[in-house]
Amino acid sequence: MPNPTAAMIVIGDEILSGRTRDANMHYLAGELTAAGIDLREVRVVSDDAAAIVSAIRAMSAAFDHVFTSGGIGPTHDDITADCVAQAFDDHIGVRADAAKLLGDHYATSGRDFNEARQRMARIPDSATLINNPVSVAPGFTVQNVHVMAGVPSVFQAMVASVLPTLMGGAPLLSQTLRVNQGEGDIAGPLRDLAARFPDLSIGSYPFQHNGAYGADIIIRGSDAAQVDGAMLALSQLFAEPS
Repeated sequence: MPNPTAAMIVIGDEILSGRTRDANMHYLAGELTAAGIDLREVRVVSDDAAAIVSAIRAMSAAFDHVFTSGGIGPTHDDITADCVAQAFDDHIGVRADAAKLLGDHYATSGRDFNEARQRMARIPDSATLINNPVSVAPGFTVQNVHVMAGVPSVFQAMVASVLPTLMGGAPLLSQTLRVNQGEGDIAGPLRDLAARFPDLSIGSYPFQHNGAYGADIIIRGSDAAQVDGAMLALSQLFAEPS
């Protein structure tokens, strides 16, 4: 049975402008791989409502799970929650459960739970909240879309809250062999090896070191015996002369 599939939508002009380097995709990919959920696509969209709504609708229909990062803070350009509500034709407003979490947090810290901070309690009616042990402001899930903060520490905490609730498959295993030959020389044997092991992913990642060409060959799959068998065959193909 194939593993569940996932996609990610990274939201924010600051990512597209190069002002902020995204770290959340790398983290999510590793966590999903360990959980047996295959990350198939990542899309980066601007702070544009139509683009966000379109991406949510398309990816929610195409994948088992969709994770979003960014755009759920207190400022005017934090529009992700509204876009998710629009994508699913859901009503959105300040939710009592989210408002209590935030109100209690700000009361404890002696800060005003003002109008801007109340924006973070605007949650679609049908959503379930995602716990945020770092800064309290919750993420949320609507259908198969998990809406999370863009701040890496908060994003990671939210992923840790959500993943145990999802049904995963077999974790993806990988093995690597470094081959000191150029890709033009190894392409044919690698093609034949891939045909012998159609259920595995066999990737070639070239490098150049001190004027010499080579490639790291990475074999990935969920069946340990197949991965071991393909790695043995690969090692025999490109065994270094003794």
